[in-house]
Amino acid sequence: MIRVLLADSHPVVLEGLRSILRPEPDITIVGQALDGNEALEMVTATDPDVILLELRLPRMDGLTVLRNLATRSPRAKALLFPAVDAKDEFVEAMKLGCSGILMKQSPAALIAKSIRKIHEGEIWLDASTTATVIRQFATPSESNSAPSGNGKNQRDRAQLSQREREIIVLIAQGYKNKEIAEKMFITEQTVKNHLHNVFDKLGVSDRLELALYAIHNSLHLKA
Repeated sequence: MIRVLLADSHPVVLEGLRSILRPEPDITIVGQALDGNEALEMVTATDPDVILLELRLPRMDGLTVLRNLATRSPRAKALLFPAVDAKDEFVEAMKLGCSGILMKQSPAALIAKSIRKIHEGEIWLDASTTATVIRQFATPSESNSAPSGNGKNQRDRAQLSQREREIIVLIAQGYKNKEIAEKMFITEQTVKNHLHNVFDKLGVSDRLELALYAIHNSLHLKA
């Protein structure tokens, strides 16, 4: 069973989520909170697998909850469930370890699906926010442009060809396969072939996971 904690300031939303998730045979709701402080207390008390988290919580907002989540329950995965489009905060949430973002305007069927996906270790982002999040993650900074002394990162670099690294850079900037093909003067099928090889080498399952992996390990930097 996937143990889910709900955190939202609106009782009607909590009731709706319970109604949607109750029929799911592999999901159980272990608690609910109406504000950020209560959410953290419930995380400690219930040890959930997934916390479905509103961004605009009273007393303590969703981003602050995320900042404290790692020390309260390191294994819990957070799925942000916002009502408003706030891409800067979405990027900050991903940097704080959020595993996904699902807008409240999304179809109800996606709620259980997104919970399952992040419980399995995948990243879930609404299609409209994916490119923005990736581009802002990919903006070089002083902290991520410094050479890494991690041996694993160096091995990852060594096993990637120059062409594969170039494709990773473009993926991390939010380009689609067709756009990559045009920029690199190769066919779209060749891009797909390179991506298949990269997925195998790095052990990732999709282009978003590849982008986030590459960014976190500085593989997206041309230098």
